[in-house]
Amino acid sequence: MWKWEAEGHPKAVVAIVHNAYEHHSRYAWLIQRLRNSNFHVVMGDLPGHGAQDGRTIHNEKFDTYINYTNRLIKVALADGLPLFILGHGLGATIVMHILQTERIVCAGAVLSSPWLSLHHQPPKMSKVITKLSASMKMNHNIEIELLTRNTDMYLEYKNDTNYSSVITAGWYRELQQLMKNVEQHEGLMRNIPILMHTASDDKITYTDVSKQWLLKQPITEIQFKEWKGLFHDLHQEPERDEVFLYTEAFLHSTLRSLGYVV
Repeated sequence: MWKWEAEGHPKAVVAIVHNAYEHHSRYAWLIQRLRNSNFHVVMGDLPGHGAQDGRTIHNEKFDTYINYTNRLIKVALADGLPLFILGHGLGATIVMHILQTERIVCAGAVLSSPWLSLHHQPPKMSKVITKLSASMKMNHNIEIELLTRNTDMYLEYKNDTNYSSVITAGWYRELQQLMKNVEQHEGLMRNIPILMHTASDDKITYTDVSKQWLLKQPITEIQFKEWKGLFHDLHQEPERDEVFLYTEAFLHSTLRSLGYVV
């Protein structure tokens, strides 16, 4: 994992957990915007993602994702600044799970396009997934055109050899179990400010499930924003500057409520 320092005097640290199949390089624009706004950023690649070992098939155990995210949080806390966790897609679901099960020190969380119920599933496999061998390979077929309307990104990510949505049946079953556990969790949850972004034209997830999850949480401060006409990857969309400004306002508001001068 890596740390990018704020351009000026740091206000806080933002730890970013990316989506399934991708890697930290896809967040270069967001990282720079956060740095320009005087936030440190800590981020890396989930196990089995990015350039690690040249892997192209995802069969990692989900415990490794949880352990990695806990390490990311530990590194982010080292500066003694307020910490915000930003999770996108599967990364948001992992953050939600940790907020439900861990006693972490955190000022707030930003969740974008969480994976709780998938609209886009591996072709022709969803009804028989439980009967397949755990090592059976399949392609989730999440292409860039399903993620963003930003055509400037298409050529770059078409040639991205570190992006792969090829998975095993065992990996997909673990994904389904994680989503079910998070969505149906009834215990206490870390009571911190949460901002959730969803996209009205999300081709990957059922966003209503995410909204209902948020509304039933025992949390005293929540914000929900559905972006009309946008696709799943909100931080890549042509309107990403608007998405960032909304997020920045949430970060600043939370810091002021904690007594910090922004």
